[in-house]
Amino acid sequence: MRLRLFENYRFVLYAPFYAAHTTGAYEAEGLDVELAPSPGVGKAEQALIEGTVDVIWAGPMRVIKHHDDNPASPLVCFAEIVCRDPFSIVGRYPNPGFELTDLKKMRFASVSEVPTPWLCLQEDLRQIGIDPDGLDRITNRSMTENLAALREGRLDAAQFFEPVVEEAVSSGVGHLWYAASSRGRTTYTALVTTRNRLADNAEALLRMVRAIYRSQEWLQTSSPAAIAAAIASFFPALEQPVLARSLGRYQRQRVWESDPVLPEAGFERLRGGLLSGGFIRRPVPYSACVDNRLARQLVARSDN
Repeated sequence: MRLRLFENYRFVLYAPFYAAHTTGAYEAEGLDVELAPSPGVGKAEQALIEGTVDVIWAGPMRVIKHHDDNPASPLVCFAEIVCRDPFSIVGRYPNPGFELTDLKKMRFASVSEVPTPWLCLQEDLRQIGIDPDGLDRITNRSMTENLAALREGRLDAAQFFEPVVEEAVSSGVGHLWYAASSRGRTTYTALVTTRNRLADNAEALLRMVRAIYRSQEWLQTSSPAAIAAAIASFFPALEQPVLARSLGRYQRQRVWESDPVLPEAGFERLRGGLLSGGFIRRPVPYSACVDNRLARQLVARSDN
């Protein structure tokens, strides 16, 4: 069986996807999964609807947004992979007592490359009574530029993910102050298809979820060095020790769960940030965006 899968970005946090390719998880399910680069935000979703691709991996925020803009949207998440926020706040000096309220008196840079990290963080700030619009916040620089600004003392803190966190910490440029994963389950990345394809191609997609489940379990029990060795071919410019330390930090933060079920609590936490941040106009229902039937079927079997 053959499936075509669009990859939207190549990030370390997507390790379970890459491991499914390199550890033989797909082959064990009799699947030939073609990994192709996404044509871009919006275009990937349209390709899915038109049938030129079978599956994309994407942030559930994109599915929620699609349903917000198109109430009859056929897009649905059917397996969760990144289940906690993988971003962190890194500061230029040690600060073991850091609290989010401290950002009120700091020069801070948020992530500009993708919207979800700031949307989630601004909701965290609202929850503790801080107006996010009141921060002295840099919004239009890349993480690479913000790392340089941190090094030069032009920032107090910045929002990063791996391997930028590792680069900052290991070089002594920055210190890890806050891991957004501590917020709890916040759905971040999932496999996405259409409801019709989920019904019409159920066997192939079930095998895909089972392969991802196998990959998730493998990541739970493997060392960071072993995971880095397995997926290093996807990151040829990154030294394996740096990759391993980045993966180890994500393991400790429980960014990846051990099964593919996407829970409602994680969905609601994400949706809350999208709503308060003005990214969506209405609370799109969980039932419209998520179908856990294949994932729950596999988890139930493994429990018996």
